[in-house]
Amino acid sequence: MAQVQYYGTGRRKNSVARVHLVPGDGNITVNGRDLDEYFDLETLKLVVKQPLNETGTEGQYDVKVNVNGGGFTGQAGAIRHGIARALLDVDPDFRQPLKRAGFLTRDARMKERKKYGLKAARRAPQFSKR
Repeated sequence: MAQVQYYGTGRRKNSVARVHLVPGDGNITVNGRDLDEYFDLETLKLVVKQPLNETGTEGQYDVKVNVNGGGFTGQAGAIRHGIARALLDVDPDFRQPLKRAGFLTRDARMKERKKYGLKAARRAPQFSKR
């Protein structure tokens, strides 16, 4: 018999997270590794768990994540976005608390590109009168 599985895709900066929620006892696996092993910073672990805490479903679902691209902060944000989208499949009533907390909104901020004539996106060469 096939097990019930909920899916959500999350994105942040250059990171893309594919999230699968399976009824279980609250294990979070990121790229085949445990959450504590994958993320060193406690704040990033909290960011990942925020949608589950907001909806009161922490400990009810096993979260399996495949994430690539970007850095740790972007990946944590992408996982949070993916979990929030997957929770909408679980119960549409979760939309209001998740939306109010801002977990369903894709963070559109990206790195600004470097322009020619400049050293970085906005950093100009040092000015010298002589």
